[in-house]
Amino acid sequence: MQRPGRLGIGIIGAGKVGAVLGAALRAAQHAVVGVSAVSEASRERAELLLPGVPILEIQDIVERAELVLLAVPDDALGPLVVGLAKLGAWQPGQLVAHTSGRHGVGILAPVRAAGAIPLAIHPAMTFTGMSLDLARLTDCCFGVTADPAMLPIAQALVVEMGGEPVVIAEGDRAAYHAALAHGSNHLVTITSQAAEILGRIGVADPAAVLGPLLRASLDNALAAGETALTGPVARGDAGTVAAHVSALAEFADDGADILDAYRAMAHATAVRAERRGRLSAKARAEIERALEGARESDEDRTSDKDTEEDE
Repeated sequence: MQRPGRLGIGIIGAGKVGAVLGAALRAAQHAVVGVSAVSEASRERAELLLPGVPILEIQDIVERAELVLLAVPDDALGPLVVGLAKLGAWQPGQLVAHTSGRHGVGILAPVRAAGAIPLAIHPAMTFTGMSLDLARLTDCCFGVTADPAMLPIAQALVVEMGGEPVVIAEGDRAAYHAALAHGSNHLVTITSQAAEILGRIGVADPAAVLGPLLRASLDNALAAGETALTGPVARGDAGTVAAHVSALAEFADDGADILDAYRAMAHATAVRAERRGRLSAKARAEIERALEGARESDEDRTSDKDTEEDE
């Protein structure tokens, strides 16, 4: 028997996020009335996670749904909303939620103008687009933005999916999303760079070396913040930093991004360590000189080469 208050939900975008959230809402006994899927991959994902749900045109989905879930890329969201408004697709009283981290409800102004109710519910999670993501939604936080009177609706939807709603002010959405992207995306970049270094020096299984260390570092950082910081920068060990820079400079021909990232993160670490009294001004200055060492050497070598060529 269907529980009272269940909604007919339309999913626009059967990407990794849309299909998973649709499946989670369906598990909460809402009825998914249609899903849009353009690519072959999205069609397969819809069939896997939303079996039996018809694949429909976007306008047909909006016409049938009490809640429309817009799970499309950030830059596509605005044009999609405006285009549907021009077609007169939005309906008074209809719930319209998007999953963009960057945007709040302002981008849904055409929805509001039509009398529909705008909601922003963004899961702070990375998705594979497979059924295992459903378990990851348990206790996953969602950045929620809505008009005060409608906030309980957005929060309830998140709770039904097993998540934890966290209210984000409209003007803070970009900062909220930047924090998540900085922490998650750049973690992947740094991990990949570290694995590349180990691979290039002959370590057969970089993941086996990095895995326990990185997991412990992340756990410690989440539990204790910057008090968990260790390593040569925090110790003011400029000689070791200089050795790192020199070693990474060997990769400069096809791995300049690694040295650039090391310098940038070491500089940021030194600034924050000094600010919190972990590093003296003198020690920080020595760290900064060590970080510039290879760059100065490169400039010297270039200058010498130019002189030789002039001769």
